[in-house]
Amino acid sequence: MGERNMTSGISQITKQVYSRLEQKGYRGKIVPIQHLADLKEEFEHHRKQGVFDEALYQEYLAGFEFGIPEHFPDAKSLVITSAPQPQQKVNFNFKGRPYHLTVPPTYSHKTDEIVENILSDILKPKGFNLFPAVLPVKLLAVHSGLSKYGKNNITYIEGMGSFYRLKAFLSDLPAAEDNWFGLQMMEQCNKCSACANKCPPGAIIPHRFLIQAEKCLTFHNERPDEFPDWIELCWHNCLIGCMYCQLACPVNKRFFRWFEEGQESFTEKETELILKGTSPNQFPQATVEKLKRVCLFDQLDVMPRNLDVLIEQGSS
Repeated sequence: MGERNMTSGISQITKQVYSRLEQKGYRGKIVPIQHLADLKEEFEHHRKQGVFDEALYQEYLAGFEFGIPEHFPDAKSLVITSAPQPQQKVNFNFKGRPYHLTVPPTYSHKTDEIVENILSDILKPKGFNLFPAVLPVKLLAVHSGLSKYGKNNITYIEGMGSFYRLKAFLSDLPAAEDNWFGLQMMEQCNKCSACANKCPPGAIIPHRFLIQAEKCLTFHNERPDEFPDWIELCWHNCLIGCMYCQLACPVNKRFFRWFEEGQESFTEKETELILKGTSPNQFPQATVEKLKRVCLFDQLDVMPRNLDVLIEQGSS
């Protein structure tokens, strides 16, 4: 009887979590902690098969934490959430001309704290804990049934397209159900190649959702290294990241013009400081606050180069 009541109680808490997220326009899934090992095994298999470019693996994938942390040995579930997120327009003034540049969805981390607070407000009063997890969130989202892959290695959710941010957590709340599915691609992708046709460097491979990341513009403009010679100036389209495939996708049609309200603008002097690669601790506090409001303060290692190439290109 006690075990049955416990199971019923866990189910009610889970429903409350999902309901509270949906009230905010967010979504979520909770899966058993045992699938942490499945994620690790899948990643190791892909690496052994040579699917990942080694430079990409070392820079982006080697930092994932697939073990149960020592400080949280009672973890019983993985929680994956999605929060709708628009593009941002960030304005830079330089040599008498304004440049209105795009930052794709997901780079803003403003919703992370909101999601964590929603979950904690439900779980903590009931004696359960929550900690952020460093995991391959797209892979977890698809296996949990929250998302489906597109051919462009980006995940999609019905009603959100790809305009959302994923966030993963560990919890000692047991999973009410064992939601774990095989990797799925959107049905719409079966007869569509819009993203592959639009990708300038040809990073998207037909019939699979693991792209050639070493050819991806996002991969290169998130790194502080010089751009390879084969990347053409006209391909650059965002201050960081890339929107070619997302804006080509028919599933995203209703979100093409969705931008965050209240654009941030940088003066000529501030733009010059960024272009010069000024040390973060030498920026005026007002500039630091602007950068943090648009979640670009942590991107200062790549912003001078990216901004310079977009100005050279004449982006507006």
